[in-house]
Amino acid sequence: MSNESSSPPPERGRSASAARRVGVPAPPRFNRTEAKTKRARRLREEGTAVEARLWGALRNGRLDGLNFRRQHPAGAYVLDFYCPQLRLSIELDGSQHGERPQQIRDEQRSAWLRACGVTELRFWNNDVTQNLTGVLEMIKATADELRACGGTPTRRWRADLPLSGGGEESDAEAS
Repeated sequence: MSNESSSPPPERGRSASAARRVGVPAPPRFNRTEAKTKRARRLREEGTAVEARLWGALRNGRLDGLNFRRQHPAGAYVLDFYCPQLRLSIELDGSQHGERPQQIRDEQRSAWLRACGVTELRFWNNDVTQNLTGVLEMIKATADELRACGGTPTRRWRADLPLSGGGEESDAEAS
């Protein structure tokens, strides 16, 4: 039996060789190793409640048919959530990401992802717990933009998050 007949259909995005034959470019490889895969599995098993909450809204194409992976190895990093079709990464940040040493590491990671053509969205953990609808709206809007332009838009920052309940910005936030 040949390998080709046992390969999943290329439209499912699972067979790079089959996809190349029909003109679909191969997705970027993130230098995955067995050690990185084990680390990602451990992170999935030990995930936070906030990650579980967002995953519940993203898994199985629940958000606009998008397929996300959770704790996806990428280079020296593990991405919280990754949508390979759009090259979109979603990171959830706790309070430690407000400290300067972690901010430097986050900036290095973001630069590396940009160099790989990956769009990164970052949200604070409390954004997910207090405004999940706004977080999902931001993810969908970015996905729509990526689909429309076929490229990577500028990185979106936490401040772009829609307000909970559709409220208006305060005077302090607007200035």
